[in-house]
Amino acid sequence: MEYDVAAIIRGYAQGYFLMADEYDHLRWYGSRERTLIPLDEKFRYPKSLKRALNQEKFTVAINRDFNGVVEGCANRETTWISPELKEIYSLLYENGYAYSFETWQGDQLAGGILGIVIGGVFIGESMFYNIPEGSKVAMVKLVERLRQRKFLLFDAQMMNPHLARFGAYIVSNKEYETLLRQAIRLSCSFN
Repeated sequence: MEYDVAAIIRGYAQGYFLMADEYDHLRWYGSRERTLIPLDEKFRYPKSLKRALNQEKFTVAINRDFNGVVEGCANRETTWISPELKEIYSLLYENGYAYSFETWQGDQLAGGILGIVIGGVFIGESMFYNIPEGSKVAMVKLVERLRQRKFLLFDAQMMNPHLARFGAYIVSNKEYETLLRQAIRLSCSFN
């Protein structure tokens, strides 16, 4: 199937995101509110994670195993990442929009975060882990990278208890659209 990369990026740049339903039908979704990960001092992480960070038991990589991260994110009892969406992520990856931010323990993929980058916004699509704390360390290191690269926005789309532990907060769709418009005008380099 042919996909229009520019049209897909326009959809994300307007605040929509792609998800497959239980029948694997792909649709654009919007939301009345959005979950953001703070890129300032409001970002926090569980104290129990400090040990893993201090021990440096994980190394970090970008796009070392993009497909492995996509598969890890989709490997759930119920997933919204359909085969068609996997193809779209691969196409966005090939065109420099989709990234996997990974943690590794030796040669084993420990965890990762799948996201889309447009200007100064990182849109977190999904995350997973194979080794406990793999995705949590990825989250901390990703926030550090986004700060260093002067990103304005880390969009986590929907709130869950895991994200709340990192200081995630909810904004109205109107506020999100204002921040998104500012962020996509920036020219931040993720790599």
